[in-house]
Amino acid sequence: MSTSTTSSRSRSPFGRGRKPDDGPRAKFSQLLPFLAEHKKVLGVVIALSIVGAAASLAQPLLVSQVITVVQAGRPLDMLVWALVALVVVSGIISGFQHYLLQRTGTSVVLSARQQLVRRMLRLPISQFDTRRTGDLVSRVGSDTTLLYAVITQGLVDAIGGSLVFVGALVAMLVIDPVLLGLTVLVIAVSVITVVAISGRVRVASRKQQEKVGDLAAAVERSISAIRTVRASNATDREIAAVETDARGAWEMGVQVAKISALVVPIAGIALQVSLLVVLGVGGFRVASGAITIASLVSFILFLFMMIMPLGQAFGALNSVNQALGALGRIQEIIDLPVEGEDDRSIAALAAPGSASAEAPAIEFVGVHFSYGAARTPDADADADGAEASDVAADPEAGVLHGVSFAAARGKRTAIVGPSGAGKSTILALIERFYDADAGSVRFGGVDVRQLDRVELRSQIGYVEQDAPVLAGSIRQNLLLASPDATDEECVAVLQAVNLGEVLSRSPEGLSAAVGEDGVMLSGGERQRLAIARALLAAPPVLLLDESTSSLDGLNEQMLRGAIDAVAENRSLIVIAHRLSTVVDSDQIVVLDHGRVVGVGTHSELVASTPLYRDLAKHQLLV
Repeated sequence: MSTSTTSSRSRSPFGRGRKPDDGPRAKFSQLLPFLAEHKKVLGVVIALSIVGAAASLAQPLLVSQVITVVQAGRPLDMLVWALVALVVVSGIISGFQHYLLQRTGTSVVLSARQQLVRRMLRLPISQFDTRRTGDLVSRVGSDTTLLYAVITQGLVDAIGGSLVFVGALVAMLVIDPVLLGLTVLVIAVSVITVVAISGRVRVASRKQQEKVGDLAAAVERSISAIRTVRASNATDREIAAVETDARGAWEMGVQVAKISALVVPIAGIALQVSLLVVLGVGGFRVASGAITIASLVSFILFLFMMIMPLGQAFGALNSVNQALGALGRIQEIIDLPVEGEDDRSIAALAAPGSASAEAPAIEFVGVHFSYGAARTPDADADADGAEASDVAADPEAGVLHGVSFAAARGKRTAIVGPSGAGKSTILALIERFYDADAGSVRFGGVDVRQLDRVELRSQIGYVEQDAPVLAGSIRQNLLLASPDATDEECVAVLQAVNLGEVLSRSPEGLSAAVGEDGVMLSGGERQRLAIARALLAAPPVLLLDESTSSLDGLNEQMLRGAIDAVAENRSLIVIAHRLSTVVDSDQIVVLDHGRVVGVGTHSELVASTPLYRDLAKHQLLV
């Protein structure tokens, strides 16, 4: 976009910096929908946990029976085989449960990524203008991965473990309430300690993911501009900048590790202290005849069974808190309104109008716009020609001020003016990347806010300034807007924009790769490929933003011929700095500081508009 656009965008309230702690913190209830999608599998896992818990709890009882039988000198008979069977069954259940958990964990991550991507790619353009690409990518990749641990190392294990815990607790109560009381005292201290620490894990985890997002953004910035970085001898400085972000992520990772390290050994300490207490006091009670050796052995086995799920619960608490820290960043994007969410209320307030064959293809009526304005449906209540002060506290801070012009059907309208005049913003409003603060933009006589965005954009071909080429093949780039086009149509449009030679470079033809950001093509070839993509769709209206800026004289002339051919019976709006490409337009709109200062043909503007006359003089056209 223009310089004015960029400067205004920097004032957008959406772009203000925010401390990590100011971000939303997810609640456990927000995690449940991700789990609910897989409730059937999780139900099977929980059922297996119950069976596994029963099999585990039966083992100490059988061991007690074996000791009693051996002490009495009786044969073991089937007791040994029953014990072996329980161990085998427990192992099989554990293995199958592990598989289901791993699969479900991966599925939860997939669901989260799908939901996040669906939401992210439908966000308003303003969000992409004010957020860092690398940070958004990090939310899809790194943040969603932490949800995996909730399933594989967290909640379901804790559910199965809680059954074992309760069962072991009841069995220990039956065996010896005194020993149980001492054990519970030790465990209670450990539980209180873990709960006190766990809250810090969530905060630290979110900060860590913020730092990982900073790192991803830094890497993405450096790689996307690697040629400029190398040419500027800035490689070492960029490495240092990325390493600074990497160290920031490492430091927060260490902070999480420190907090987690306080949680992990607590279960082990609780087990060791409990075991020492049970051995000491239990030995004394055996000697006094209060309990038997078999009962003490069973109690110790149940103690191990009780401590193990306690450790799982501590781990689950840790995993869930880390996941909730990341989920806060995921939920932040999911909770953002998508493009078009308020279209119904906006449409009700749009300027009335009806489609007409005589109406201009595109018409601007008193349009005011600022990237920093807080646009709400009330702010869009249009009164044609309304002053910008009605919707913005500082009208001079806006990009467009009362812009009015009409682009006739089947004609070519050029928009010219100095950098920062707001030319690219006009195309952005036609495409409804943004909506006007005041006034109306009309398509065929209808306010664009009354039209479905998908239907509107299907009628418009748009080639932006420095139009991107997507990584992939030539065919994939062409089919982006025309998925049903044939190879013959693709070849024809490439030849029309003088790109036929690109097909002959590789035996793969249309399947030839263009590289990341079209790096395998020259700047002019990338621009022509973007124009070919728009021409292939052959919409009624074409918007071209500096479409010939990267072309040499010969290719520019050939491309103008191709555009002239395809533009027959179509409406063109062309932005150009190079007046030689638009002097033969049916109408030229001159823009300066967001205001229309002249409308007419080349000869009329040379005579009537000083700014246009100066531009023409500098380009030797008068």
